[in-house]
Amino acid sequence: MSSTGGRLDRVSTDGLFELDEPAPAPVTPERPAATAPLAVRMRPRALDEVVGQAHLLRPGAPLRRLVEGGAAASVLLYGPPGTGKTTIARLLAGVGERHFVALSALSSGVKELRAVIDDARRRRDYRGQQTVLFIDEVHRFSKTQQDALLGAVEDRLVLLVAATTENPSFSVVSPLLSRSLVLRLHSLTEDDVRRLLRRAVVEQRGLDGAVELTPESEAALVRLAAGDARRALTALEAAADGVLAEGATEIDVPAVERAVTEVAVRYDRAGDQHYDVISAFIKSIRGSDPDAALHYLARMLVAGEDPRFIARRLMVHASEDVGLADPTALPAAVAAAQVVQLVGLPECRLALAQVTVHLATAPKSNAVIVGIDEAMADVRAGAVGAVPAHLRDGHYAGAAKLGNAVGYRYPHDVPEGVLSQQYPPDELVGRDYYRPTAHGAERTLADRVPRLRRTVRGSPSP
Repeated sequence: MSSTGGRLDRVSTDGLFELDEPAPAPVTPERPAATAPLAVRMRPRALDEVVGQAHLLRPGAPLRRLVEGGAAASVLLYGPPGTGKTTIARLLAGVGERHFVALSALSSGVKELRAVIDDARRRRDYRGQQTVLFIDEVHRFSKTQQDALLGAVEDRLVLLVAATTENPSFSVVSPLLSRSLVLRLHSLTEDDVRRLLRRAVVEQRGLDGAVELTPESEAALVRLAAGDARRALTALEAAADGVLAEGATEIDVPAVERAVTEVAVRYDRAGDQHYDVISAFIKSIRGSDPDAALHYLARMLVAGEDPRFIARRLMVHASEDVGLADPTALPAAVAAAQVVQLVGLPECRLALAQVTVHLATAPKSNAVIVGIDEAMADVRAGAVGAVPAHLRDGHYAGAAKLGNAVGYRYPHDVPEGVLSQQYPPDELVGRDYYRPTAHGAERTLADRVPRLRRTVRGSPSP
């Protein structure tokens, strides 16, 4: 230190005075308190207790080698809630004498990250100890926050274990993605959840045999879990608390129903579930499956999706995939959008359901979107010849001298209302964009449009 004007300036010790501190004890799985939630108490303490994810835990698989200490790489764990991401991170921390630090992307920023990285550097340099940094919900980190991790991950200063429920390709910056092993976790199967429930009922750290599950209530819990271990155990604990409070020991279906009023739908309006479900919704309508379409509509509504977003997609779909095969499709979609604006939820769900069924059962034609896309492709490619002189605006002085509107023939002057006249630029004469199908109301147009073209273009009848 140095003295200036009676004040001692602080000089960074860079860890020099930490050498005499006792080395920390090896990280071991925590032993939760008896009052901890059942899902916490039942968290696997060893790899063999992990339920599900067999594709990642088989002998020689990357995750098993990481947990057993045979490899060291940063990992992005991508999967739905309740599939074991936090558990795997804690098991990774238990390898050797690693130091485990957990951060949540919801409450941590660059300052906290840098503090962890500085501490990890000191632990590596002076204790030879590696730091496992677990970041939950890493998709909520900004690009700047994710970039702050790059150097530490590349140098293996920290072994990053990041968990996300969103597709990393959409939510994690490319440099971090390329430096990490991406492991996708799947929702638990029904057998996985059933095994987990039975273990929680009988094990001492769980319910210790204080209650019994009927086969029907077990099936109800499995269904309510929807592949989420945490949800299954939370529902089981709530049902057990209810029956024990009544002096009973048997959990039946009514006990489960009293404990759990509604299944939380796995759906994130900012993530890939949002895009997956709306994609399945539109493809079900396009595929003429009203039942599947209603399922996905219900899934979005129950999860709290903005009904205006759904209404917009239905209006687009009405022109894109139904078109003139059912000319009432677009007005129906627009009407549903108006109901959404004027009435709102929950009543507007009826209009959305009505137009969903309407579009799903309507005859389909993509002739409209094919036509406009081909026309726009030609324009972008430079096919934008001059507007024919007889079609140009003639409502100003001197227009006639330029030849504008000269020779234009007014279709209503002939009884048929259609006459021979060139409308497209010279370069596009004879180019067909709209090709009606033989589906629904467009069947009439499939016969009418060729006859109109022959008349307009002055072609002889076939």
